[in-house]
Amino acid sequence: MSRRSARRLTGAVAAVTAALALFSSAGSAGAADRASAPAASVASDASALSTSTPVVFVHGYTGSASNWTSAMSVFRLNGWSGSNLFAYEYNSYGNNITNAQGLATFVNNVKARTGASKVAIVNHSMGGLVSQYYLKVLGGNTSVSHLASIAGANHGTTFAGACLIYTTCQQMYPGSSFIAQITSGDETPGSTRYATWYSACDGIILPYTSTRLSGASNNLVACQTHIGFLTDTSVLGDIADFVAS
Repeated sequence: MSRRSARRLTGAVAAVTAALALFSSAGSAGAADRASAPAASVASDASALSTSTPVVFVHGYTGSASNWTSAMSVFRLNGWSGSNLFAYEYNSYGNNITNAQGLATFVNNVKARTGASKVAIVNHSMGGLVSQYYLKVLGGNTSVSHLASIAGANHGTTFAGACLIYTTCQQMYPGSSFIAQITSGDETPGSTRYATWYSACDGIILPYTSTRLSGASNNLVACQTHIGFLTDTSVLGDIADFVAS
């Protein structure tokens, strides 16, 4: 097992413990042994370099910053400082163009606060639409090193038919002009590294393959529900590794 795999496994186990504690359940965390002091030093130095990028988390429809409790725990356990983890909140019932413009401002504020030239974005569900519009239409890809989309509604979902009284849901419905705008031509513009995680058991993103982006590393998860992704420490650990790469 590589040092990174061992580190990720350790982080995932500890994250599960933290999550169980939050729900008044007992748990325990394991630790991986280092082969030698020099090797541990090298791993520590590499971790410090690879986890310095600020991460901006973008929730889904009706979500909030609280959706990212498990994700932030996993990222911290994989080397991130809590001061480099940020959650963007937006109006789920408004307009995703406005929400994307708000994300642009939020990213600029994070860059100014941390001194970083770029951030990584991790999104979930409708947060995929907000993120894609920011990166593609507003040119935000120049400020984003990595984009990780978890069960993103990147090509829409027919489930949005249940809330079409809201502009955001109209935009999230397959075939909308909003979807056409963010999927026409290059779906993964710029030098940003893109990856997605999706599952046939999602139940909300219909079809579940909607999350996939042409030009991205698209990862099929055997069976995970739409909300279950938010506490799936295995997937979150993979995403932390992806952002650190």
